[in-house]
Amino acid sequence: MTTNLAYDKSQMRPVAAWGAVISMALSVAVLIASEFMPVSLLTPIASDLVMTEGQAGQAISISGLFAVITSLVIAGITRSTDRRAVLSSLSFLLVASGCIVTFAPNYTALMIGRALLGIAIGGFWSMSTAIVMRLLPASAVPKGLSILNAGNAIAATISAPLGSFLSDYIGWRGAFFFVVPLALIALVWQWLSMPSLPPLQRGTTGNVFRLLKRRQVAIGMTAILLLFMGQFALFTYLRPFLETVSGYSVSALSLVLLLMGLAGVVGTWSFSSLLATRLYSIVIGIPLVMASIAAMLIAFGSVKFAVAALLIAWGFFGTAAPVGWGTWLSRVLRDDAEAGGGLQVAVIQFAITVGAAAGGLLFDWGRWWSSFALAAVLLLGSSAAGWAAWRDWARTE
Repeated sequence: MTTNLAYDKSQMRPVAAWGAVISMALSVAVLIASEFMPVSLLTPIASDLVMTEGQAGQAISISGLFAVITSLVIAGITRSTDRRAVLSSLSFLLVASGCIVTFAPNYTALMIGRALLGIAIGGFWSMSTAIVMRLLPASAVPKGLSILNAGNAIAATISAPLGSFLSDYIGWRGAFFFVVPLALIALVWQWLSMPSLPPLQRGTTGNVFRLLKRRQVAIGMTAILLLFMGQFALFTYLRPFLETVSGYSVSALSLVLLLMGLAGVVGTWSFSSLLATRLYSIVIGIPLVMASIAAMLIAFGSVKFAVAALLIAWGFFGTAAPVGWGTWLSRVLRDDAEAGGGLQVAVIQFAITVGAAAGGLLFDWGRWWSSFALAAVLLLGSSAAGWAAWRDWARTE
């Protein structure tokens, strides 16, 4: 067995660096808020920069594309660089992206700013699990990951409505600039609280796909792929579902989505304490519950109270699922967590793109419930793959 590990018990910090973890959570919140804020700002962006709304929408797509590319190559490119410097550089790119987008005079400048954001997103998420593993004792890693995911859940919930609210008062440029001071605070906080984290990998290939040769990794990544495909085949089309099927007003559906996001924060905290002893039960059970919720949404889609209760439950369970698979990564790929994180981010981004596209085709060309049915099937597949991963793990222990 190689001794050139990305994670080594001898490198565990004797005192948990919670300040550094919380600074990372702030960065995650700003990253996610920046990524999804254009959703509610496409019309004013298109009008101001003289482009179509479809072209403005590419501001979201390009950040996702660069996030995937970065996640696949960053572990190899930065293998000899202190992780503190890498993370701070990514946070600086977040600040630069916000400034470039705020003052963008044209479409090209907007795309450059969003591409830099994609690099920051892909790099940050790829390394987040490996860095948390080095900042905290092994027993505290699930809690640390849940803190990062709580920042993710809060930002994903408020980014679109916040962008819309701010643009009414300070314009779309002001809405984008609003996150820049927060990004600067996160950057300074990280630099002050993050200890030096020298690279621990030596002489490893930058090809993250080599990890798929491990049976446990291949099965787990399949489960992750199906989980996020199913989740976004449904989640992406909640607004038209709530408006056209459930009959919610805009203010009412905004409240439901907010409650769903807050339930996600509660869910991440609730499950984090169970991951140490119930990891596979959680990654098997959560998609099974989500598949059941998708089926019940089809059955009770016109009953407002039932829909609200089901979506709150969806938020509670669905937001906690990534914490489970992040913890799985920290156990299965202790020896190569950075490359594993890059592969996981690439799989997730690909799954979101394909799941949302497939769900959209069904939502537009079939009946509305067909995308929800697809989500249920994919989530059942994720649960089955999680079970297969558990069986494989049990055989090798």
